[in-house]
Amino acid sequence: MSVEKELVNKTGPKPKQIVEGTVKGICVGRDKKIVPPEEVQKLAALGCRDNEISKFFGIKEDTLRYNFAEYLIKGREEVKITLRRAMLTNACKNMNAAVQIFLAKNILGYESEPNNSEESEPLPWVESRILGEENAEIEI
Repeated sequence: MSVEKELVNKTGPKPKQIVEGTVKGICVGRDKKIVPPEEVQKLAALGCRDNEISKFFGIKEDTLRYNFAEYLIKGREEVKITLRRAMLTNACKNMNAAVQIFLAKNILGYESEPNNSEESEPLPWVESRILGEENAEIEI
């Protein structure tokens, strides 16, 4: 029995047929592949590396970087903003202490260990006493 007869006798939804359409994008490479810039930006926003994106579209990495640099940058900035928003939500609304500590160290500049340099040492203690002379100071 052929595959076509099996498909005809099969109940349920029919398999999807491939149709021809148009794609809007930038024509790149020697074989003139059309790459939609919005798709490049979406893949970059997912955290895909340049080599993964170029393999997906079937073009060289250099071609991708040369023609879509601004879309790659914008997509990567989007993922950073999304991660920062998720971390702040997790720290503030969900009260996750580990994320709060991480953000305090990275955004506010807090440190786990105290800084023991000369700049952070306390000032020397000077005690003033009145000994017959006004404003006489004795160091202890």
